[in-house]
Order: sequence, then C-alpha cells, then structure tokens
Amino acid sequence: MTNWLNKSIAVLGLSLMFSLGPALQGFSVAQTAPAKDSKTTKSSSAKTSTDTAAPSDSEIADAKTKGMVWVNLSSKIYHKEGKFYGKTKRGKFMSEDDAKKAGYREAKTETPTKAKSKTIDTKQK
Repeated sequence: MTNWLNKSIAVLGLSLMFSLGPALQGFSVAQTAPAKDSKTTKSSSAKTSTDTAAPSDSEIADAKTKGMVWVNLSSKIYHKEGKFYGKTKRGKFMSEDDAKKAGYREAKTETPTKAKSKTIDTKQK
C-alpha cells in the first residue's frame, strides 16, 4: 500500500511540476519585462528630448539669416542650405562651429552640372 501511495505522490508531484513549469517560466519573464520597459521608457524619453518638431518656414528663414546650420541628428551631417535644410525628421539648428566641435560633418553639395552632363552623355550614345 505504501508503494502505491509513494508512486501516486511522485506522479502527482511530477504532473504538478510540468503543469506549473510554463506558468512559472512566464512569471519569471514577466518579472524581467518591467526592466526592459524601463529601458524603453528611458530611451523614449531621451528620444523626445532630442526629437524636435519640424521648424516652421519663418524659423528656417530666421536661422538662415543668423548663419545657423541644420544638424541631422541621425546621420551626424549638417546642412548649410539645400533641400534638407530644416527638413529632416531628427535635427536642430546650431552654429557651424558648434556642429564641427560636436563631431558633425558637412553635407556634400550636389553639383547639377555633373548630373546634366551624365544625361547628355547617355542621350548621345
């Protein structure tokens, strides 16, 4: 009789472990999830502090008159003028000296004459 009782208790214990195993594993993951959420919260709060609303046309014109450059925070490139000046998603205005000191590099300027000569060369062939 004790042999049958011991086997029953062992089977009951094993079935309990197998049935509660995934639940306990999910519980441990749930405990580590807030730590990840807190990191996400930190990064999203950091994002909101670096993300800026798109500047208005008057702000862009004002920055141009002051000689400011538009710094693209994602690519680490600054623009003095052109189609990206004040238009990238993550950026801000600063002086060119400050941009250079902060490690940003100047954007390469597009030369329209090269683009036109390529199209003319391809048409001639």
